[in-house]
Amino acid sequence: MLLYVFGILIIVIGLAVSIALHEIGHLVPAKLFGVKVTQYMVGFGKTIWSKRKGETEYGVKLIPLGGYVAMTGMYPPKKPGEAARASTTGFLNSVVQEGATRARGSVEHADIVSELERIGDVEPTELRHGLAGMVDDAREASAETIAEGEDHRTFYRLPVWKKIVVMLGGPVMNLILAFVFFGIVLVGFGVPQNSTTLGAINECLVPASSTATKCGSGDPAAPAAEAGLLPGDKLISVDGAPVENWEAFRTLVSESPGKDLSVIVERTDKAGETSKVELQLTPVANERQATDADGNVKVDADGKPVYETVGMIGATPASEMVPQSIAEVGPYVGDNISRVVGMVLHLPQRMVDIWNAAFGSEARDPNGPMSVVGVGRLAGEIVSVDDAPVAARAQVMFSLLGSLNVALFVFNLIPLMPLDGGHIAGALYEGLKRGIARLRRKPDPGPIDTAKMVPITFAVVVVGGFMTLLLVYADLVKPVSFFE
Repeated sequence: MLLYVFGILIIVIGLAVSIALHEIGHLVPAKLFGVKVTQYMVGFGKTIWSKRKGETEYGVKLIPLGGYVAMTGMYPPKKPGEAARASTTGFLNSVVQEGATRARGSVEHADIVSELERIGDVEPTELRHGLAGMVDDAREASAETIAEGEDHRTFYRLPVWKKIVVMLGGPVMNLILAFVFFGIVLVGFGVPQNSTTLGAINECLVPASSTATKCGSGDPAAPAAEAGLLPGDKLISVDGAPVENWEAFRTLVSESPGKDLSVIVERTDKAGETSKVELQLTPVANERQATDADGNVKVDADGKPVYETVGMIGATPASEMVPQSIAEVGPYVGDNISRVVGMVLHLPQRMVDIWNAAFGSEARDPNGPMSVVGVGRLAGEIVSVDDAPVAARAQVMFSLLGSLNVALFVFNLIPLMPLDGGHIAGALYEGLKRGIARLRRKPDPGPIDTAKMVPITFAVVVVGGFMTLLLVYADLVKPVSFFE
């Protein structure tokens, strides 16, 4: 049980560190570009620790499932060139409250107008509700973060390329972490590959199309067993040609049904002494499922497996961890990114499948999306396996952390507010709009009003919250197991 909890803690800590570095990816360029950053927080909810250094408060919150960097002036004023200030809506509320405490009677429109003129010579506007009110509130909240004389230190005044650098900094940190974690997996631990050492010897050969699950009393012995091969034998040569890898040996056997092969193996006895043994091996023709160049099973027009007749001996290889070149890390990360992108593109159907699995009898897709709860359960299973080597468990944990950072990288680049990709899309649109204005010799339109995207932000948060709750529920009632 302690090991199970330890596995969950590793994922929680790894996720918190990944989020912390993601936010640093935003924090550092923002400060370098002169933007005022008031808060750097890891987590959500109640603050459990914080410390102010200079103008920025650094802290950790209770729930380590997110984080944020608070920059002043995320949204520009409603009108280009207008000074950033609180909107009229805020002033109207204060005036109404003040008028209500005055002498008897209600507050008249003329009183409000005169009070507005007294406060700041501001043109009165109507108090808006609904989606428009949400936009006004967001713009007002952004304006209230700007201190007197610090409008030049706002995010919205940054050049387009600087906005992109600031918002891209977080996802890039996750991409770097993915390279680090997968680099440890591939270069440090290696990946499992078939070795030239025999792992298991079958008693007999059963055609792939047969429904038999074990050997019968009248079945002939498999060629490997009949030749005297044993588990642990290391293949050295066949007919005098060195055996370089298992695939080459498998291909040679497949092409040699009924042909006598002279096989030399290296065998280790109980005392640890090794010796070379020469054996005569004769593959026999047998059915197996045909596969393509990528190892995928071939199927016919009806979707049924395609079988082929080849030479077989009834032996399987042992697996060994083979460290990879550092050059393999890039393609490996790229393949993971492609899979996550594919998952995002088909997310609606994926969520329908999750719903059907959680509330119905359908099986859960082990390659489908899962919440942090599901990843934590997987980590707990992996760490608590008693007979698994420590290195193997560590390798899988690093793989999970690498996959988490790939997911953070891809999901944060979705071009919707409040995700980083939404801010990047807004900056790109601003750059395009300003570029077109320059080409047409028109006045600079200024920063685009990203506050208008607040309703979309609200919708994304609601949908994202629903999907998170659904995934958490599915991971609790029908979790994905590492051993499925």
